[in-house]
Amino acid sequence: MSSTSPTPYEALGGEAGVQALATAFYNAMDRLPEAQDIRRMHGASLDLIKAKLAAYLSGWLGGPLVYVERFGPMCLGHAHEPYEIGSAERDQWMLCMDTALEEIGAPVPLREPLHKAFHRLASALRTVED
Repeated sequence: MSSTSPTPYEALGGEAGVQALATAFYNAMDRLPEAQDIRRMHGASLDLIKAKLAAYLSGWLGGPLVYVERFGPMCLGHAHEPYEIGSAERDQWMLCMDTALEEIGAPVPLREPLHKAFHRLASALRTVED
């Protein structure tokens, strides 16, 4: 029996859990008034971006590299360059992600490490200084 901890991908329930996380994230963005600034950065339909987020998170969380297989290489910084992303937008994104993690019932011991990792990632993607 292995004594290694599961990856975050496994702890979230694998592909189904990551899909649920991406869906809950964009559902939160759609409904939370506090997230409307970042919601306006997206098109009317969130279907493609949900699929892309789930694919990206799969590999980022330690699962299969679905994004690369489906969409090719990705540079997150380049993908976010056209948008004005400061601390306020980062915090709105984090609100949606924290809400999604809670809504899908992510294991409590996993939430804080994921919050910290997501915050580092979201902070690195800011395109404007406050």
